[in-house]
Amino acid sequence: MDRTVRTVEDVLALLDGLFAAGEGADRTATGDGRGFWDGFYADRSRPVPFFAAGPDENLAGWVEEGRVGPGRALDLGCGAGRNAVYLASRGFAVDGVDLSPVATVWAEERAREAGVDARFVAADVFALDEGGLPGPYDLVVDSGCFHHLPPHRRVSYLALLDRVLMPGGHLALTVFAAGPDGVGSELADADLYRARTLQGGLAYTPDELRHVFSDLRVVELRRMRGQPAGSALFGRPFLWTALFRRPVLNPRHRPCGG
Repeated sequence: MDRTVRTVEDVLALLDGLFAAGEGADRTATGDGRGFWDGFYADRSRPVPFFAAGPDENLAGWVEEGRVGPGRALDLGCGAGRNAVYLASRGFAVDGVDLSPVATVWAEERAREAGVDARFVAADVFALDEGGLPGPYDLVVDSGCFHHLPPHRRVSYLALLDRVLMPGGHLALTVFAAGPDGVGSELADADLYRARTLQGGLAYTPDELRHVFSDLRVVELRRMRGQPAGSALFGRPFLWTALFRRPVLNPRHRPCGG
């Protein structure tokens, strides 16, 4: 017998285990995926679009236009640090977190080469305690982490945002796009558990993103703009980009009688 479930976290861990036992589970952005992502980042010569050094075109645009001002920034699933390094060069105090130590070593090298200060932590972001993420943050950046989460970890993700994103702060999100010219799995949530695989990552529609992040206000949601060869920016049109803003009064935290 194995009657170990007592808390919500026990339930989430149990569901994590379903994907850990299934095909392709090593791609998930939680603890069991470390081996896959270490291997993914080990060969830097591979023609992987996300290995580009430049920041997401949408993120750079929002910063340069003044929609997002300098402050404290958290880069979730920071990979080799291209967005974190860019933000540090624009005056942000940046913490980058990635499951893969191989990725964060590369990110640290890029920061040194660019002459900027940024802190990188190799960890499962859901396993970090309060001291591991010294928020609150004015900006949370996620370029490719969210779409590698199984459905039940959206609950953990939203709880993390509640904890680390300050009122009035922004979430800059880049995810696989569903539909024509998109990429990623379009299986329904329930079918993902039957298949026990995320099929390389989950695709989302704009309405699904608005639903998941309904506690936040949509500032902009659009396709990422493709970039020509040699561009200093990263852009692929198979992705959605979204800028959300957390209300100063979080709907989940309304005072009694409000």
